[in-house]
Amino acid sequence: MNQNIEIEFKNILTKNEYEQLLKFFKVNTNQIFKQENHYFDTPNFSLKSKETALRIRKKGLNYEMTLKQPAAVGLLETNQTISEDEAQLAIRFGKLPTGIIQRLIEEIEIPFSTLEYFGSLITERVEFEYQKGLLVLDHSIYLDTEDYELEYEVENYQNGEKTFNELLKQFKIPARLTENKIRRFYYRRYQQTNGK
Repeated sequence: MNQNIEIEFKNILTKNEYEQLLKFFKVNTNQIFKQENHYFDTPNFSLKSKETALRIRKKGLNYEMTLKQPAAVGLLETNQTISEDEAQLAIRFGKLPTGIIQRLIEEIEIPFSTLEYFGSLITERVEFEYQKGLLVLDHSIYLDTEDYELEYEVENYQNGEKTFNELLKQFKIPARLTENKIRRFYYRRYQQTNGK
């Protein structure tokens, strides 16, 4: 188990803006890798209502369960390495592995047994160092939706915000209010569930 504070800036992109950035940063297709995220919540979105999210991510041959919770700045991420068998039990049958994440969820008064599998989001990602941070270009596909996104992960909020805004300005990309992937996924799932 490990915990860290995630500070990142993000902006939804059009397909053209995404392709322009790939071209500018000379991204080869072999630099792009695939990540698969599987999301969980209760039927009435109890985690979402507490600004919290739970996912299992497959990265290469490994699986990691991550709980994201609000922090004073950014998000507190708690990561728990799990086996492929544990991941498959969670995805296929909604049986999540026990451990630190279970304890944290129960601390916010959500019964762990009420969590269920919501679906998956597949991201084609490229990431590279950029001005003391990590610049990420994502193409995500989930439910019946696809989107493009620019992310910038940093250690220092003020410096990161300045660099990110300068980058948007350089490429004439408007700053757009951008929810994180989990929220976008939940919003789309909520629309589908409620027939909108």
